[in-house]
Order: sequence, then C-alpha cells, then structure tokens
Amino acid sequence: MEQFGPGLAVVLGILEGLTEYLPVSSTGHLILAGHWLGFTGHVAVSVEICIQLGAVLAVVAYERTKILSLLSHANRERRTLRRQRQTSNSSFMRTVRTSAGTHHHLWFLVGLGAAFLPAALVGLLAHEWIEEHLFSPRTVALSLILGGIIILIVETRPRAVRCTVLEHIGLSRAVGIGLAQCVALIPGMSRSGSTIVGGLLLGLDRKVATEFSFFLALPTMFAATGYKFVQSYHLFNAQDLLALFIGMVVSFLVAWAVIAAFLGYVKRHTLKVFGYYRVALGTIILLVV
Repeated sequence: MEQFGPGLAVVLGILEGLTEYLPVSSTGHLILAGHWLGFTGHVAVSVEICIQLGAVLAVVAYERTKILSLLSHANRERRTLRRQRQTSNSSFMRTVRTSAGTHHHLWFLVGLGAAFLPAALVGLLAHEWIEEHLFSPRTVALSLILGGIIILIVETRPRAVRCTVLEHIGLSRAVGIGLAQCVALIPGMSRSGSTIVGGLLLGLDRKVATEFSFFLALPTMFAATGYKFVQSYHLFNAQDLLALFIGMVVSFLVAWAVIAAFLGYVKRHTLKVFGYYRVALGTIILLVV
C-alpha cells in the first residue's frame, strides 16, 4: 500500500484544488486516485477529507473583501433591526418580514446558516455509514454518471432567472440549496455540483449560484474537515501531519486559481462540459472496475 508522504500529498493537493469547486466531485476524484495509487484505509479517508481545508481557505482568501463587506453591512443591519424592535409597535413577524426585504446582508448570512444545517445534521448522523459503505470506485462512478445526466438536463431545459444579486437570494432559496447539498454526501455527486444545480433550479443565474456555492462551502467544509481531523488525529504521526500540511498548501494555491477561472467561465458558458465529463469518466470507471 502507498505510504502517505509529501509526494502523495502534493498529488492529492493538486487534485483537490482542481476539483473542489468544479461540479465534478473532489471527494470522488480523491477516492479514485487513492484506489489507483493503493492509498486506502482509515488514514486515506481522513486525508481525503482533511486536505479539503486548504481549498476552503482559498475561498476565504479570494473572497476576503466581499466577506468583510458582508459582515460589516450585516452588523450594521443587525443594530438597525434591534433599534426598530425597541421603538416599533409592529408585531415580531411583521418586523421580520420587513427586515428580510431591506436588510439583505443580514438575511444572506441567516440564509447561509440555514443552508448549512441540513447537510450538517445528515452528515453527523450518517457519516460513519457513508464512509464504510459508499467510499468506493463503483459508488463514485454511478454518482458521476447520475450527476452528469442531471447537469445536462438542467442546462438543456429553459428556466426563468429571478435572482441576479448574491445578497438577494433570500431565506427560502438558501434553505432549498441547503437541502440540495445533502445529495453531495454521496461520494461522486459533488457538493459544488449539487448546490449550483439547486441554485439554478431555484431561479439563480449561473454566476450567483456558483458564488453562493463557494460561500456555502465555508461552514460546510470547515465543519466537515474540523470534525474529521479531531476524530482521526490519533491516526497521524508527525510525518503524516507535515505531509497533510503540504497537501493543504498545494490545494489552497490550486483552488485559488480555479475559483477565479471558474467564476469567469460561468459568466459565458453553461455547465454541460462538466456533465459530459462526468458521464464519460463514470462510464470508463465502471468498465475498468
């Protein structure tokens, strides 16, 4: 079996950075690479999840200006809402409805939290079963094909675009995208693919759906990687931790470049090429396996 070291960490880091934010499933690709390289078992599963932290931090770095702006505006809107509650005679629900229509930054963050919860709860309850039964090339292959077909169908059918501003997504759309993210707990389905397609079906334009997918990655993947690292820390020796750090740095750098390129791509193109890629790769894996 392949031993985890700096060389393998670089390979996995490149693969993670390339695939995390594209709708092709980074976890699926890491599982396939691990089986191809003979890197399997509990340490491999932990590395495949923990190495994603580098890609998450790439979003923080790339979107740092927008993140700080969102937090600043949301904090001001929170103070305004509190003053309104203290001075207004309106009912609580009426105040909330008014706030939702005017305090867009505050409710964007509320929606982001609400979107995070479904996958977090399902993942917390089912993660051991998923890792034991679904972390296999066959599951990845079938999920790649199914997800690719879904992307092709969604991108082929006409749909109405009703949201073109990230901060105007709203709570109900955010929750819908969060429910769509639960599908990504199946290796090969793709977290970014599930959330982007969910956003498209709920009326977001392609760029807004993609950017919301990036933001939703922050709580989702911080929770997943943090939980897995605490759970599996005892499996790593000092050399493993150093290699894991190298892999995270590589995934950070590669993911940063991919984020910038992908946001530019979706402004001008559909996601069909990723659908075709998924179907082709999944079919090849099934034939080989």
